[in-house]
Amino acid sequence: MSIFRRTTRILLCTTIVLLHTSCFNKKPEAVLPAIIPAPLSQNILDGAFTLNSNTQLVFENEFKQVAEFLKSYLENGSNIQLTETESSHKISFVKDENIANTEGYELTVSSDEIVISASSPTGAFYGVQSLRQLLPIEFENGTYKSTVVTIQNIAIKDAPQFKYRGMHLDVGRHFFSVDFIKKYIDMMSMLKMNTFHWHLTEDQGWRIEIKKYPKLNEVAAYRKETLIGHYSDQPHQFDGKKYGGFYTQEEVKDIVKYASNRQITVIPEIEMPGHSVAALSAYPELGCTGKQIDVATKWGVFDDIYCTKESTFNFLEDVLDEVMALFPGKYIHIGGDEAPKTRWKTCKNCQRVIKREGLKDEHELQSYFIERMEKYINSKGKQIIGWDEILEGGLAPNATVMSWRGIGGAVTAAKEHHDVILTPGSHCYFDHYQSTNEDEPVAIGGFLPLEKVYSFNPIPEELTTEEAKYVLGAQGNVWTEYMQTEDKVEYMAFPRMIALSEVVWSANKNKDYKNFITRLELYQKRLDVRNVNYANHLYEITGITTLKEGISYVALSSSSKDKMIRYTLDGSNPTIKSSIYTEPLKIDKKVVVKAASFSKTSQVSSVFEQAIDMHKAIGKKITLSVAPSKQYSGNGNESLINGIKGSDKRYGDKEWLGFDGKDVEITIDLGVETNINTISTRFHNGNGNWIYAPSQVVVSFPGNDEILPIELEHSSDKIVDLKLDIKISTRYVKLKIANFGVIPEGKAGAGNKAWLFIDEIIVE
Repeated sequence: MSIFRRTTRILLCTTIVLLHTSCFNKKPEAVLPAIIPAPLSQNILDGAFTLNSNTQLVFENEFKQVAEFLKSYLENGSNIQLTETESSHKISFVKDENIANTEGYELTVSSDEIVISASSPTGAFYGVQSLRQLLPIEFENGTYKSTVVTIQNIAIKDAPQFKYRGMHLDVGRHFFSVDFIKKYIDMMSMLKMNTFHWHLTEDQGWRIEIKKYPKLNEVAAYRKETLIGHYSDQPHQFDGKKYGGFYTQEEVKDIVKYASNRQITVIPEIEMPGHSVAALSAYPELGCTGKQIDVATKWGVFDDIYCTKESTFNFLEDVLDEVMALFPGKYIHIGGDEAPKTRWKTCKNCQRVIKREGLKDEHELQSYFIERMEKYINSKGKQIIGWDEILEGGLAPNATVMSWRGIGGAVTAAKEHHDVILTPGSHCYFDHYQSTNEDEPVAIGGFLPLEKVYSFNPIPEELTTEEAKYVLGAQGNVWTEYMQTEDKVEYMAFPRMIALSEVVWSANKNKDYKNFITRLELYQKRLDVRNVNYANHLYEITGITTLKEGISYVALSSSSKDKMIRYTLDGSNPTIKSSIYTEPLKIDKKVVVKAASFSKTSQVSSVFEQAIDMHKAIGKKITLSVAPSKQYSGNGNESLINGIKGSDKRYGDKEWLGFDGKDVEITIDLGVETNINTISTRFHNGNGNWIYAPSQVVVSFPGNDEILPIELEHSSDKIVDLKLDIKISTRYVKLKIANFGVIPEGKAGAGNKAWLFIDEIIVE
């Protein structure tokens, strides 16, 4: 071998070694900021901080726990071990009394130092959560292998908009492990949520150990079987399997401490006077009849509730004594919702209490019940929260109201200078469907897509600036009738919890849904490495139909703007070769629109499908005697005559119009005299959601003598159809639709007027 060739080979090998060494030691690129919830202000600066084993952690003693949380996160997530010796390269926690909001913080990353400033450990902890999102996602599951991290220089000033930022979890219907509860709390803390509302007692199961009353755990914690399928499916079927469980007091203490270390307060809910069947199964003498009953095996509302006898109050006080000793927070949630008065009306003891206390009726008896329990809880240094039904019959003096039946309860309570927490079903019930995809897992009903959660403003327009001060914040609710597994809970809660976190934390001016979606795409990668089974509907197609001169136009869109939408009109599934969507589709005949999002090479979403029928009322003038409820107004009155039927599953989609307790008159002007053979429509009949089909519809034709009253039979079907065969020539069609009326005792929402939901009115 010549000297030249040998030298060349040595130089080549040396170059390869140097290149390999250079690549091995090359600093990873900094993660660009995409923080959720969006900070109050952030400025990206030039340069970056290098985190490695020469980095020192410096903190005042007050911030020790938070600093140790960060140290554990960094060292468990990577091969980096922070130095304990003096270093000029630092992560410092600094107490700054000038930061007025105790949950606020300032995070400054410079080339030499990371500084987290706060006036309290809570603020410092939230600074850590933002820093966490500037690190590679592999830190979340300990798979970051390098010994160096590059962190983008940035200056953040941040504080929450609301002081109450909550998530709820119902463990009464289905029971979940301690490990899962901790995971749920972890995910909340990453999003700077600060309150975990733990719904511990229900008709279907009592979930907390009470030492003085062991039957609550021996009997009330277990049901003999569970309903299969949806409550609306008839006849009801059951699995025949015993089901249940409860948390010991030691487990509760462990969870409360775990949450506290993550700046989360746990609020227990002990339901009263309703939703108490499980407790009464263990101690039937606490009910009005004294008869033995079983723990409930299906969902809904039950007539058996706590009696107002002295022994009941003694029992509840004993229970609360043990509960309050476990939960150091300010609040105890006592429920107060959906308590039928059926038993009270015929109970001699309850009627004696009404007479003795000078009460007007059973609603005031409930107020007496709540006020009495409030006084006891107040005497122990705690305050109560109750669902908005506690307003009925008079509000307890110091109660905080959790408004779930719309925002009306919040408005009433705030105007009376009571603290309120907003959690309306229209925007905060994460047990509702979140996609129009027909393959979605079964849910209780309704429709709450991600964008609607994000659009929520917890401060009702009806409140003055002064009254708005009583709005503490908002909460997402996860009711688990149809969530048998932990995976299903995650699927229903995420990413809607993420959207709500930005609603309650970030200032309104910082809320930009398109920007949120961009950040969410990155955040979901963090969920992936943490094995969170979230629902990914980011690429799914939504369609909005508008009418112009009797022609329908379908506008398609996707949350992700970097994907291509392809569509068909013949009912076939779209492919990579299908037409590319560029503008609203003009529809002038019966079609089935199908569309999906595509990357350059493949389909990345499920298929959107929309059938559009053409009939004689499409695009005509329609007037309604009353406006639909704001939260169920669809695409306006034209939703009833745009050729599109509402979903069989989701009464809250854009095609159903919902009316709260009102009769409705609908008049359609066909423009000219028109021959008609049939008129048809549909009514939603989801009784578990307080929705009832009408008992009667009167169809008439102004200018003609024909008036046709139609009686509708009430059944257990979720959808009730109306079809009228008639041969008539008319310009006008009028439907007078009577609300069902007051919901009967023993049913969900008993005593309230029913909702009326109307679908497409088809004239042929």
